[in-house]
Amino acid sequence: MLQEAQDHEEIVERVAALDIGKSFLVCRARIPHEARPGRRMQEVQTHPTMTRSLPAMADHPRCLGVTRVVMEATSDYWKPVFHVLEAAGFETWLVNARDVKHLPGRPTTDRLDAVWLCKVAERQMIRPGFVPPPEIRRLRDVTRYRTDLIGVRRAEKNRVEKLLEDAQIKLSVVASDIFGVSGRAMMAALLAGERDAKVLAQLARSRMRGKIAALEEAFTGHFTDHHAFLLGRMLERIDAIDADIAALDAKIEEMAAPFVTAIERLDEIPGIGPTAAAVIVAETGLDMDRFPTPGHLASWAKFAPGVKESAGKKKDKGATGHGNRYLARTLGEAAVACARTDTFLGERYRRIARHRGKKKTIVAVGRSLLVVIWHLLNNPDARFHDLGPDYYTRRLDPERRKRSHIHQLEALGSKFGLEPAA
Repeated sequence: MLQEAQDHEEIVERVAALDIGKSFLVCRARIPHEARPGRRMQEVQTHPTMTRSLPAMADHPRCLGVTRVVMEATSDYWKPVFHVLEAAGFETWLVNARDVKHLPGRPTTDRLDAVWLCKVAERQMIRPGFVPPPEIRRLRDVTRYRTDLIGVRRAEKNRVEKLLEDAQIKLSVVASDIFGVSGRAMMAALLAGERDAKVLAQLARSRMRGKIAALEEAFTGHFTDHHAFLLGRMLERIDAIDADIAALDAKIEEMAAPFVTAIERLDEIPGIGPTAAAVIVAETGLDMDRFPTPGHLASWAKFAPGVKESAGKKKDKGATGHGNRYLARTLGEAAVACARTDTFLGERYRRIARHRGKKKTIVAVGRSLLVVIWHLLNNPDARFHDLGPDYYTRRLDPERRKRSHIHQLEALGSKFGLEPAA
């Protein structure tokens, strides 16, 4: 039985596509033929990507009456071009390069890639990527740089631990965090020339005082001046990164001031703090019209399994794909933090982890967080309300649980009669 399709066949009359490289770009425009209805005219031009050349590149599509310009997200080379076209008033689409697959056997050059992208774009066979407004983009630049610096700091701390292992200093075996107050005091003493294990162990503070004997054993090694030179450079680098992160935190707080209301409401979610809330706003934006439902947001963030079915069989049911790694990292850290709370999300984490493992649990709880985030950002009047750790037990029907237990006992060969408690 024939049914009406939900999509609409629409050809974009005047469209341009860009294949962007580092030093030049190829622009292809397609417009209706002036004398032959139903036919198309096209033009391919090459322009430098230098700043003074970009306005001239934008003027030519405007003279042709082009309304939509499509480009692939090629590294960071698309950003200057996108900003110029956006300011010029074009409907600018940034598309995922994976969505513009080349047909097998078709030759690929910059010119042919622009031609193919333009044909695909005019037939509405691709979707635009999500590009937030300028103020969100600026906040995103700062939050992403902060995340990258945290990764650099982690790598430098790993180098310190490897250096101590090379010197046969087993501090990481005794201390869970060698960069705590005690650990930094001990490494500072090593840099100052102290080599006596008993003296170094006495620098322990707080709970580390109960591990004096283990610390004396850990500091019995061969720490030389060579190790001291490298350790000094590494610790200086870590301290410099800490100072940069602190400066970025202050800048994020300043730039997030216009979005403070949304950030405060996101801060009410377990596992999400002010910094994580700012990262979420920077990655998803505040306008949820881009994502009609929470499922669309979860799918965009790749926190929903992909659907692959062939011959009636589903394949790769649990595969989610690769999404926004900055958002995924923040949601993953928030999900792990939820596990330590006595909340609905914490109980959900523990219930799933018992059967599915931690990795799949993080994805499941991350998706739940995205659903909450979508509702909070979609409705300015919405506030977070915790369902409570007993949410699942409250939903169970007592009579149904009784029947289930009775059936289990009868299956084992026993017979029981229940009486209501006094």
